[in-house]
Amino acid sequence: MKRLLHGMVGALVLAGTAFAATPAQAAPLAAGAEYVALGDSMASGPLIPNITGPIGCGRSTHNYAHELADALDADLTDVTCSGARTKHMTESQSTSVAGVDTGTVPPQFDALTASTTLVTLTIGGNDVGLVGIAEDCVNLDPTATPCKGEFEDEVAQKTAALGASLSAVLDGIRARSPKARIVVTGYGLYIKPNGCWPVQPVLPTDANFLQGAVNAMNGVIRDQAAAHGATYIDLVTPSAGHDACQSATRRWVEGYVPLNPAAPLHPNARGEAAYAAIIGNALGA
Repeated sequence: MKRLLHGMVGALVLAGTAFAATPAQAAPLAAGAEYVALGDSMASGPLIPNITGPIGCGRSTHNYAHELADALDADLTDVTCSGARTKHMTESQSTSVAGVDTGTVPPQFDALTASTTLVTLTIGGNDVGLVGIAEDCVNLDPTATPCKGEFEDEVAQKTAALGASLSAVLDGIRARSPKARIVVTGYGLYIKPNGCWPVQPVLPTDANFLQGAVNAMNGVIRDQAAAHGATYIDLVTPSAGHDACQSATRRWVEGYVPLNPAAPLHPNARGEAAYAAIIGNALGA
C-alpha cells in the first residue's frame, strides 16, 4: 500500500457555502490585489490537472489559490510546494517525484514584497508528519492492534512544537509585507468519525486518532493566527459529508486510492474549489 501511495504521488462548486472563524466577514479586496500563496501540498494541489511551476512542487492551476485569484481578480504569485514545512518559508526546499530528485526551489518568503496586499498560508502538516503516519496506519486486518499507541506521543510533541514555528512564520510575513491581509487556513475533514474500514483501510480507533490529530493541529494554527492578527479559516466544519469515505462525486479529499485526479490523502479539484469559495466568502468576494 505504501509503495502504491508513493507511486501515485509520482467550476467553483460551493459558491454558497462558507465558514470562517474570524473575522465574520471582511471588506472586499480591490481588484488587482497583489496576492502571494504560501504553503504545502494541501494548498498546491498535486496531481490535479494542470501542473504549473516546478514539477516537484505538484502545483496545480486549479488549486485554491488559483481559484481564489480568479474570483478576486487578483494578481497571483503561487509558491506553494508539496513537502513544504515551516522552515521552507526562509530556506530553500529540495523536491522530488517518486523518489527522483527534481531540484530545489527558493524560500517561499522570496515571493513577499512590501506591496503584497493578500497572503494565504497553509502549513504545518509536514512539520507534524501526518501523511506519513496515516500511511503507516494502514491496516487490512480488522482484529489488529490500532496504530494510535505507536504514534500518539510523537504527534502530540510535534503538534506542540508547531506553535513556535508558526509564530515565527507569521512574524516573518508581517515584517516583509506590512500591508498584507494574512489568511491562514486549517486542514480539512479527511475521514468521518470511526472511519469506513475497509473503504479506507484504517481501523475505527485510528480513524478517530488521525482526524483528531488534524483537529489538534488546527487548534494550534487557529490560536497562532489569532495571536498575530490573521484571519483563520476553518475547513473542517464545512467539509462535513465530503470526507474520503464519501462517493467520488461528493468527496473533497481523496483516500488511500484516489477516485479523482489528486494525490492520495489530499484535496481533489472539487475540494480546492470549495476551499477557495470558503476563503473568498471570508474576504468578501
